[in-house]
Amino acid sequence: MTPVELSRTVLHAVRRAVDAGELSVAVPERAVVTPPGPGGCGDYATNIALQLARPAGQTPQRVAEVLRRRLVGVGGIADVVLTGPGFINISLDEGGGGDVGGGLVAEVLRAGGRYGHVERAGGAVVRLHCAREVRAVVVGEVVGRLLRAQGVTVRTSAEGVEPRWTDVLGVRVDGGGSASAEVSVNVRPVPVGDADGILALGRDAGRWALLRPAGHDRVRGGEEGLVQREVNPLFRVRYVHARTRALGRNAADLGFVADPGPLEGAERVPPATLAALADHPRVLAAAAEHRAPDRLARHLVAVADAALPLLPGVLPRGGEKPSAAHRARLALAEAVGAVLAGGLSLLGIDAPDHI
Repeated sequence: MTPVELSRTVLHAVRRAVDAGELSVAVPERAVVTPPGPGGCGDYATNIALQLARPAGQTPQRVAEVLRRRLVGVGGIADVVLTGPGFINISLDEGGGGDVGGGLVAEVLRAGGRYGHVERAGGAVVRLHCAREVRAVVVGEVVGRLLRAQGVTVRTSAEGVEPRWTDVLGVRVDGGGSASAEVSVNVRPVPVGDADGILALGRDAGRWALLRPAGHDRVRGGEEGLVQREVNPLFRVRYVHARTRALGRNAADLGFVADPGPLEGAERVPPATLAALADHPRVLAAAAEHRAPDRLARHLVAVADAALPLLPGVLPRGGEKPSAAHRARLALAEAVGAVLAGGLSLLGIDAPDHI
């Protein structure tokens, strides 16, 4: 059972509880499932009970218990445990969950760079308006991309965009002028003190410098953004992406291709890599909801750092012949590359195949 399938299972449990009169709520469009946090257990956890408690007029623990009864015994689920204020922790059984890693990797590879994107129809138009300031315009543009990735219709505008912002950073908005009464969100992060210094970094490093800090934090420019070493977080993200692409080329030379499969028993597979991939849809949704591209930037660094120990063990060594474990690890590496490329694209940053 993949995270997407488990999310649908949780939503089905909510619908069944509503139909039975146990809960009186509108069924949400999605149920976020992630690896358990501190104090949690099992393979995945969801906070949907906390989300539904207030509209249901019940405590989170009561809602969680209602949903726990609906989830216990569902095919692919071995156990459901409640922890904390109302978190639902789900363990997958060997028949439905023994290939958790392979199922997740296959899901990522099917979606490619759109893994974590949501398709929706209709809904109100969100209108983002930015101050005439380089950071505000870049953040506003990327927030628009994040919202569109979550199926939201967005229109962006700015009080003004200087031509050099477009020439250097590639920033564009849908319209200009003063904010109107229709504006949904005013994008006003802490302004950049040295816009010229940011522009001197070029498109990719300049965008990263503007987007990685939280909106209430100041931007620190400087040439360290151009350093091609592991001390530079952007370099690590792009380096890991390029390595995943190189592994695919090298595997083809050795006569084998990626094939998602069980990863639990495969050697040299850091568990944090799977956890980071599984968390990607939640991060995209949170970054869009909170208008916070910095969340995505930091997550990409976490994905790259988690995957870095995986890379040396992907290909056969010496006279070793390619095995199912090698093909599964290669598929995981390619899934990491797809997530990194898709995330960088949302930030407006290139993901080169060679570094």
